[in-house]
Amino acid sequence: MVSWLRSRLGCSHQAADLAQDTFIRLLLAERTQPVAAELKEPRHFLVTIAKRVMIDSFRRKALEQAYLQAMAEQPQAYAISPEERLLVIETLQRLDAMLNGLGRKAKRAFLLSQLQGMPYKDIAEQLQVSVSSVTKYIAKATEHCLIFALEH
Repeated sequence: MVSWLRSRLGCSHQAADLAQDTFIRLLLAERTQPVAAELKEPRHFLVTIAKRVMIDSFRRKALEQAYLQAMAEQPQAYAISPEERLLVIETLQRLDAMLNGLGRKAKRAFLLSQLQGMPYKDIAEQLQVSVSSVTKYIAKATEHCLIFALEH
């Protein structure tokens, strides 16, 4: 697993970290819904989990970089402490984890509504869907976030 990840990432340390995360995710999944005994291709199953862990890692790093770049562009008067910066990054990662699993349009509609305060009509135009669909997307995303918050 580490070799496979290293060949894709080019970094043995990151590959080792992601391999560990892969096995942790596998063990946690096995605890809630045992499937390992029924697998015909366990290697493919493990690779699928590793790919998802890798994607989550890329998404998390992109989120951190976007935040750090936005902070670097702020005037010095708006500079925040390293502790506040870490808190914001952790909050963004938690939000990303909350929204993980939603469809692309539902996630986008929720973010446009909650972060940018965009009216449903404008969101509908931007996503090229009906206002009714936007209402359903945001309701689904809100429910998804509430369930996530209760479980974690």
